[in-house]
Amino acid sequence: MKLGIPRETCAGERRVATTPEVAKKLVVKGFEVLLEAGAGVAAHYPDAAYAEVGVQLVERAACFGADIVLKVRRPSEDEARAVRSGSVYISLVEGCGEDPLLARMVEHGVQVLAMERMPRISRAQSMDALSSQSNIAGYRAVIEAAAHYGRFLPMMMTSAGSAKPARLVVLGAGVAGLQAIATARRLGADVLAYDVRPETKEQIASLGAKPIELDLGGESGAGEGGYAKELSEEAKARQQALLADELAKAHIIVTTALIPCRPAPELIATEVVERMRAGSVIVDLAAANGGNCKLSEPDRVVEHQGVIIVGHTNYPSMVPADASAFYAKNLSNLIDIMVDATETGLVLKDLTQDEITAAMLVQR
Repeated sequence: MKLGIPRETCAGERRVATTPEVAKKLVVKGFEVLLEAGAGVAAHYPDAAYAEVGVQLVERAACFGADIVLKVRRPSEDEARAVRSGSVYISLVEGCGEDPLLARMVEHGVQVLAMERMPRISRAQSMDALSSQSNIAGYRAVIEAAAHYGRFLPMMMTSAGSAKPARLVVLGAGVAGLQAIATARRLGADVLAYDVRPETKEQIASLGAKPIELDLGGESGAGEGGYAKELSEEAKARQQALLADELAKAHIIVTTALIPCRPAPELIATEVVERMRAGSVIVDLAAANGGNCKLSEPDRVVEHQGVIIVGHTNYPSMVPADASAFYAKNLSNLIDIMVDATETGLVLKDLTQDEITAAMLVQR
């Protein structure tokens, strides 16, 4: 059974769908691993490292002709056409609702598995790419904030004087938010955090941050599967008004609030930004989905009245080696439940018969 790993072509994408360490284990299991030459270079995995563990370095077309094609990002039009009928395609497909490109792949006889659709069940935790990549995004967002902030994050005491710790607020306490809190605390910042889901209060406190508690008139933002749900317009307005004072006092704000397949909720109004101290930093992890800050611009760092607003949209790609390693392990664990080892070789199972792969399958 052949696994094809082509090079990622999205602008700025440095990750790769497998690493030499993971590929070695796949080869031992009996897979023929085909990697497009140069696919891992941007993530600091040279071709020689793959060749040493039995990976075949091939042309791009050979990867898309494999039994299972593994990618990080959504396929382009050309890539979708290149995947052969009867194969399985797996990646973060980055789609919501009707998707003509994926529908054409399915009609062509390709079984498309969307990594975003991994069910939130204990059995699937080791395959959950959204969580593994969000963890990295939360970490890297704080590093980015520290790099743009013109002061210290921790309290500093020297013979020349002392500096107070930065006041850092994290909005959203999902996987990315919790990692941002933990990273900011390790760097010595004074951290506060807010989430619309009341059950996150204990998690925030356990990491050494102070939960921001707001009275939204009895409305909760807790949704299905551990995700947040969209608040009513009245609750949104109340939330913004109550948050404004806390945000205006912040030196750094990291926003991570996202609702699946919906525009990002606006949490930081222009008036709040204008009340912040010059030199303050906002890192908006939701910039690609409209932004939690009114002034965020995707893939740009902008300044408004002295406040720096960072709108990068691919933080995992800024830590490409570890992001690739985590994602590769997610894929490897998924493949383990997809394939049976028989006396005659590896055999693909019926993907509709497992609750994990059934949930991931893109339907026509």
